[in-house]
Amino acid sequence: MDVNLAPLRAWDDFFPGSDRFARPDFRDISKWNNRVVSNLLYYQTNYLVVAAMMISVVGFLSPFNMILGGVVVVLVFTGFVWAAHNKDVLRRMKKRYPTTFVMVVMVASYFLISMFGGVMVFVFGITFPLLLMFIHASLRLRNLKNKLENKMEGIGLKRTPMGIVLDALEQQEESLGKLTDYLSKAKE
Repeated sequence: MDVNLAPLRAWDDFFPGSDRFARPDFRDISKWNNRVVSNLLYYQTNYLVVAAMMISVVGFLSPFNMILGGVVVVLVFTGFVWAAHNKDVLRRMKKRYPTTFVMVVMVASYFLISMFGGVMVFVFGITFPLLLMFIHASLRLRNLKNKLENKMEGIGLKRTPMGIVLDALEQQEESLGKLTDYLSKAKE
């Protein structure tokens, strides 16, 4: 299936005001995870634009370190995803604790980049945009259109770049996982 870039959401929908933001229920990790995954899928192009602007500024100030940092993070992430597919212990950790998995990737990347002296570029050019995405996705309440778009992504009617990354992290909304399992069994 072709990979399509999700449409850019209106900026007043992306960041409208405090009435559409709420603190997640930290006691219900599953519900919080569903909110984050849902928002990451729905606002992925907006996140890409914000991250691209931040990366461009940092890349303009220090191009070599920004390219080096990006390459290191991609290689470390790919290595961890590959290892998680081949080692059952890592796979379970990645599925149960996705935030921990991403943090391990970031810490490993940090240590590799620190050997080359580009730590500040890593912090402001790579880690800060990811942190902003996570905070927004955690706090932004979902709407009906958001939920519908995510259901289409989850059952395979649409494929987007963020969907591919979340699949690599084995993260999807729980109800989508159950529906996908049911559909795959029905095909057999």
